[in-house]
Amino acid sequence: MHITEPSTPEQFERYYRLRYQTLRQPWGQPEGSERAPDDDTAIHAMLVNDAGETVGVCRMHLQTPHEAQLRFMGIHPSYQGKGLGKLLLDYLEDKARTMGAQTIVLQSREKAVSFYERNGYHVTGKTHLLFGTIQHYKMEKQL
Repeated sequence: MHITEPSTPEQFERYYRLRYQTLRQPWGQPEGSERAPDDDTAIHAMLVNDAGETVGVCRMHLQTPHEAQLRFMGIHPSYQGKGLGKLLLDYLEDKARTMGAQTIVLQSREKAVSFYERNGYHVTGKTHLLFGTIQHYKMEKQL
C-alpha cells in the first residue's frame, strides 16, 4: 500500500470513481455529485494497493491560514476496518501542519465518529443531515 496525490487524468478518474462509489452511489446520487467546486484548490490523497487499485481517498484544504478541513474520506468496502483510513489521516494531517495549520476540522457521518475519535478528533456539534438520512457531526483536532 502507498499513498499518492493524483496528478494525471487517469489517476483522478480512479480517485473520483472511488469517491463516487463509496460516498454517493449507495444513496442513489448522480455521478458528478462526488465533486466539489473547490476541488481544484485542495490536496487530494489516494491509497493504492500493490495491484495498483485505488482503495482509499480523502482531500484536505486550508479554510484559513491556521485551519485545515478534511472532506470526502472514502475507503473501499472490502478494505474497511483494516486501519487504512488512519494512513490517509496521518498523511493529510502532516500536509496541513506543513502548510501552517494548527487545527483540522471535518464533518463526520454518524457511523464514522468513533473512527475519528480513536484518531484524536472530538465532536464539537451536531450539524447537517445529508440526503435526508445521514447525520453529520463537526469534529476537530489540534495539530
